[in-house]
Amino acid sequence: MTHPDLLLGAEHFSDAGVYRLRPDLAIVQTTDFFPPLVDDPFTFGQIAAANSLSDCYAAGATPITCLNIVGFPDKDLPIEILSEILAGGANKVAEAGAVILGGHSVRDAEIKYGLAVTGTVHPDKFLSNAGAKPGDQLILTKPIGSGVMTSACKSGKISESDLAETIAIMIALNAAASRIAIEAGAHAVTDVTGFGLVGHAWEMASASGVTVELSAAAVPLIGPTLDLARGGVLTRAWKSTLAAIGDRFSAKDVEEALVGVLADAQTSGGLLIAVAEADADGVVRRLRESGVSHAAVVGRVTARGDFDLILGA
Repeated sequence: MTHPDLLLGAEHFSDAGVYRLRPDLAIVQTTDFFPPLVDDPFTFGQIAAANSLSDCYAAGATPITCLNIVGFPDKDLPIEILSEILAGGANKVAEAGAVILGGHSVRDAEIKYGLAVTGTVHPDKFLSNAGAKPGDQLILTKPIGSGVMTSACKSGKISESDLAETIAIMIALNAAASRIAIEAGAHAVTDVTGFGLVGHAWEMASASGVTVELSAAAVPLIGPTLDLARGGVLTRAWKSTLAAIGDRFSAKDVEEALVGVLADAQTSGGLLIAVAEADADGVVRRLRESGVSHAAVVGRVTARGDFDLILGA
């Protein structure tokens, strides 16, 4: 759709939509929901809420209101489980400084939970995945591996206790990373979720009309992620992501398991931030000082070449 006040819509795989209400105020809207990744309902609620809020942070906006989205098999499971899921979600929404207005629920054969999020931003200051410039450095704020780790737990290859680090990463809000990206004058930002680092980096390259070069060795990984992937633990998403990009992607001297990890779906992943090269080290330092301990430069932006995305060793 087109409208004079629709500043950002579905084009270029945008993380959220932006609509201008007045010259100094725009709203940002986004939604996300999915089935449980972990057994504990409160933790699942936290993860789902953090994931839903992430697109708002990727747009440089401040979340203000949320609506619960619920699918629940109330005839098969105690309603107390849903209460715990909603409590987990409310916990993260409160941490974000937003409020839950209500929501909607349907009976479903499978549990599903997430949020519709509304945030605010100045119409001239929102962030998007378009705008990365040749010479920019790319900073990733969370390690990769949540898809592999949660899949390994579901298949019994690791225990629930082995997921502690992964859970801590997934429930962490991207609020500090968003604030620092704004302060640093970031040229482009996206969050890393269902299409993996490779997929979302490609979206940024495509939207910005540039080539993105990622260094596989520079990408922080969660614990035993790569070893598990070498053993065949990956979600189905990595193959579909690579198929969607097709011949616009090149991987050179990177083992297949690591390519799979970097293209694998992430839940409540970090932000991928494009900043001027001169600012990159300072941004990483400020991120780490703010508790974003895994922040690292993972690639660079060049002028558009033969490929949109190049993954090197």
